Amino acid sequence: MYKKQFLSWLIPMTVLAIWTVVSYLGSVPEYLLPPPAEIVKTGYIYLFGNAEQGPFAGRFLNDTWVSLLRVFLGFLLAAILGLPLGILSGRVKSIQQLLGTSINAVRAVPGISWLPLALVWFGIGFRTTIFLVALAAFFPIYLNAASGARQVNPIWLQSGAMMGVDRLRGTFLILIPGAMPQIVTGLRLGLGISWAYLVLGELTGVPDGIGAVIMDARMVGRIDMIMVGIILIAIIGRISDKLLISCLRIFSKSARRMT
Repeated sequence: MYKKQFLSWLIPMTVLAIWTVVSYLGSVPEYLLPPPAEIVKTGYIYLFGNAEQGPFAGRFLNDTWVSLLRVFLGFLLAAILGLPLGILSGRVKSIQQLLGTSINAVRAVPGISWLPLALVWFGIGFRTTIFLVALAAFFPIYLNAASGARQVNPIWLQSGAMMGVDRLRGTFLILIPGAMPQIVTGLRLGLGISWAYLVLGELTGVPDGIGAVIMDARMVGRIDMIMVGIILIAIIGRISDKLLISCLRIFSKSARRMT
């Protein structure tokens, strides 16, 4: 157990050590790479400061709440659409033929290409960000659900039918549990991409959110604040991934068996 915990922290601690040494030796100018102590100070002000300490002081709770809400709604919308469509596409050939070409064509379009159109459709703010997050998260959720459903052995479903399990019950008792490894992978990938596209959506001029803070910091040359925003997204993204896995374990026996 201790070895596992050590390994999980090995790369972050190594990066921190190298960063500290580089800063101490002055190998990189502070305006390009502030020292860790400066990042900690800036982060503390952002989390617990007051308005007298600067424009970013004390904004953490509001920015985090707004960003979490945008990610949650966008990811939820992607999951609501991606999971059933993916499972249907994986099991029903006609659905796969109907959706496959269109979805893969849209998937090939870079996410940033949708930004100007989203701004025209939804304007600057909440709806544009949710649209971008949902669009980006949809594809890994859909593709992994389809792959998982496709790989479920038909004999399992036939055996269930012989035991009196109808198609609807078989979907929830056999098909979805059998596809759960790929479904979990798709949901985790979708959630991670949601955070990336959250920042893209919040770079459009919204007044709040962690992505908005990064954009504002760039405009005034606050590299330390940019790095604080990046680190916070990494931490919150990791926590949200852990929470997703925990929720899946609670509601799915198949997910519990995976870990």
